[in-house]
Amino acid sequence: MRQPNFGGPRGPHAQNQGGIQKIDRKTRNIIWRMARLVLGDYKLSIGVVLVCIVVTSVTTLASTLFTRTLIDDYIVPLTQTDNPEYHSLAQMLFKLGLILLVGVVCSYFYNRLMINVSQGTQLKLRKLIFERMERLPISYFDQRQHGDIMSVYTNDVDSLRQMISTALAQVFNSVITIGVTFASMIVLSVPLTLVSCLIAAVMMFTTTKLGQRSRRYFRIQQESLGRVNGFIEEMMTGQKVVKVFCREQQAISDFEAINEQLRSSACSANRIANIVMPVNGNLSNLGYVLIAVVGATIALHPSLFTLHLSLGTIVAFLTLNKSFTQPITHVSQQINSVLNAAVGAERVFTLMDAEPEVDEGRWRVEGGRWKEDTPAGDSNLLQPSTLNLQPLRGDVDFTDVDFSYVPEKQVLFDIDINTQPGQKIAFVGGTGAGKTTIINLINRFYETQSGQILYDGIPIKDISKYSLRRSMSIVLQETHLFTGTVLENIRYGRLDATDDDCVRAAQLVGAHDFIRRLANGYQTVLSGDGGNLSAGERQLLAIARAAVADPPVLILDEATSSIDTRTEQLVQCGMDTIMQGRTTFVIAHRLSTVRNADQIIVLDHGRIVEHGSHAELMAQRGRYYRLNVGGDTDLLK
Repeated sequence: MRQPNFGGPRGPHAQNQGGIQKIDRKTRNIIWRMARLVLGDYKLSIGVVLVCIVVTSVTTLASTLFTRTLIDDYIVPLTQTDNPEYHSLAQMLFKLGLILLVGVVCSYFYNRLMINVSQGTQLKLRKLIFERMERLPISYFDQRQHGDIMSVYTNDVDSLRQMISTALAQVFNSVITIGVTFASMIVLSVPLTLVSCLIAAVMMFTTTKLGQRSRRYFRIQQESLGRVNGFIEEMMTGQKVVKVFCREQQAISDFEAINEQLRSSACSANRIANIVMPVNGNLSNLGYVLIAVVGATIALHPSLFTLHLSLGTIVAFLTLNKSFTQPITHVSQQINSVLNAAVGAERVFTLMDAEPEVDEGRWRVEGGRWKEDTPAGDSNLLQPSTLNLQPLRGDVDFTDVDFSYVPEKQVLFDIDINTQPGQKIAFVGGTGAGKTTIINLINRFYETQSGQILYDGIPIKDISKYSLRRSMSIVLQETHLFTGTVLENIRYGRLDATDDDCVRAAQLVGAHDFIRRLANGYQTVLSGDGGNLSAGERQLLAIARAAVADPPVLILDEATSSIDTRTEQLVQCGMDTIMQGRTTFVIAHRLSTVRNADQIIVLDHGRIVEHGSHAELMAQRGRYYRLNVGGDTDLLK
């Protein structure tokens, strides 16, 4: 069974790996773009966060350095007197508590701010990519799996949120802590600082080497996780097919196989990555002991080393060493989190940068008439013309149209169609003949390679896509209903339609009776693409949605394919009513749907092989005649 890969999430699984990855130019550009995106709306918040981090680091450092003063100036003198005075010691401890309290408050405050920044950025990202998605051409979605696009909204955007809220703040905190701590260590003791730097270098080397080994396994883990997610999604949408063919056990076996691949890769990745912290922890402890030994040696033999180290200085330095080595490990790990988030950011930016639909149309519909926007003076700006041209009639003509979805495979050849307003034009032919492609060209879902399509004598390339599509209404073979009430789904065809308009449209197409029998009538809430309705009922709602739009051009792409013969007879009267006075393009397989068409166009492998009325084509005894000979009602039979 096919195992699609919808793109693995870039989230927590990638955040445990060790080692500082090499940052190439492409990754640096992505990280810089991420930074600009965050700073664009949150400069003040980020500034306050940095100030709070600095204050937190300084308070931590101050408390550490205060340890030296506390030991050398208060504790040691108190142990050397028979009548110690604890009042001054209590005062200093109270001051230390205040300093630490300030650090706690700043730490809490900057973490709250980073949550707001990350959630706000996530909101902005999803808004931006959804706005761009709504402006993309249909071809973009034809060439990509929908699950892969969905993963951009979920996994990739969420990985950015995690990076901003957690990793980014920790990187800032660690870098500032390292800098402040290093400066303090030099002030306290240069020899002990050199020892700390030696231990830190060993830790970074070890972490990097381990990370290089684990990185390959983490990449495999992400790919395996993507396959698991994709397989689950595919099984959920195909449950009916699985059960119809009794393939439950086969699905379970396939899932066990890819799930085992995920377990194996995850174990391999985490087996190496999970030893990074223990190794670094032991190296840090080794450094702690080494500094204690070196410091004690210098303190006990000041004349030998020409240095003097007090007990308080050694204790304070030991604490600083911990503050110096721990952030190094954190930085290496969090930088990896940033780099892994950059993988998700790249996918997000790829969607955001996708080329939107190009619309250079100058003609638009206003008040039922065509109007052209003309250049304003010598500028490139367009201004509305004051000339009212002919009213919108719905006259659609094809002249020598060629088209191909991909350059190497042409789909339509020399398509010529001449219509009159109000005519019913039917397309018949086998699967892949090009019927739906012609409909897609009328809506400008795709652009022709050669030839032109005229709408009321105007090339459709010169018509605003908004006006073009608003002047048409289409019922697709695959019905899609939105979550909402029945009334809202009908009104989707024309948002300013009243309740009475929607009811009349439903009555016109024969949907009113079954809607009244629903639990709440027109206020019944549909969900799951209208899963609680039959296929025919869903199609009737789609036809009512087209009817309420009241367009001059109507397109029916096998609109009655999901309706049984009895229901079709009831709908046909309503369909004939809404077709009156409108140019109607019909794709159908049933003879009853096309025999009363003004023109029947027979397609075969992208070419028009016959055209005319039903009587004319039957008299020619050509392909159409052969499709219908014997009284068959299915034109493909």
